[in-house]
Amino acid sequence: MLRKKLEKRQYFLFLTAMVLVAVGCRSKDRPASSFNAEDIFFDYKISGRETDDKLTVLLQFREGEEDGNAISIAEWGKVTLDGEELMGDSSKRTGFFYETHRAIGDFAGKHTIVLSGGEEEEYKEDFDFQRVELLTEVPDTLAREELVLEFAGLEPEDYLRVLIVDTSVINEGINRVDTLQNGRLIITSEDLQKLESGPVQLLFFRELVIPTKASTNKGGRILITYSLGREFFLKDQAE
Repeated sequence: MLRKKLEKRQYFLFLTAMVLVAVGCRSKDRPASSFNAEDIFFDYKISGRETDDKLTVLLQFREGEEDGNAISIAEWGKVTLDGEELMGDSSKRTGFFYETHRAIGDFAGKHTIVLSGGEEEEYKEDFDFQRVELLTEVPDTLAREELVLEFAGLEPEDYLRVLIVDTSVINEGINRVDTLQNGRLIITSEDLQKLESGPVQLLFFRELVIPTKASTNKGGRILITYSLGREFFLKDQAE
């Protein structure tokens, strides 16, 4: 019963933390042929989880601004990822999108997105993806003592959103963004004192937002998200 509650709460927290990934479309889809390419906002998302074998690359081209309608470029040109053309699709919720799934284990390194069409127009965007790994082994049972964690796949100075939740309905747990130096994160004993004894979920989210370089007049962004987590049983030191 407790595990089901914990899994349900983890799922809710994951959706909340990844809310930037969810997008909406307020009107009917429209082809980009009726627009000037310079009036398109690039909205590129790369998302993955430690528990999944594949990550998702989701590319959208928005009309005029960041929250504008997602449009099709089929009548204007094409978009490729590392030289492979992506086929478009659409839904009522998201509008037009270009999506592919790649094996996480093979995706580390540099990648290139190219939007091309019109009168020999081309917008080339390079990005780098590194999978975040937790190097420290977290025991099945922990006391309320300082926990030092080491990560790989981060910059010398980087940031992780840290969520720590127990099974208590009342306790909101811990939800914050921590700065990591050389991949080192410290969960203090004071942090653990805020939690109820019992099963605990420890969740980490990397959320990296990069402005596009080869952007149009309206700009663009690359949003890279990756999540991982552990679970353990928290006990009082006196036990």
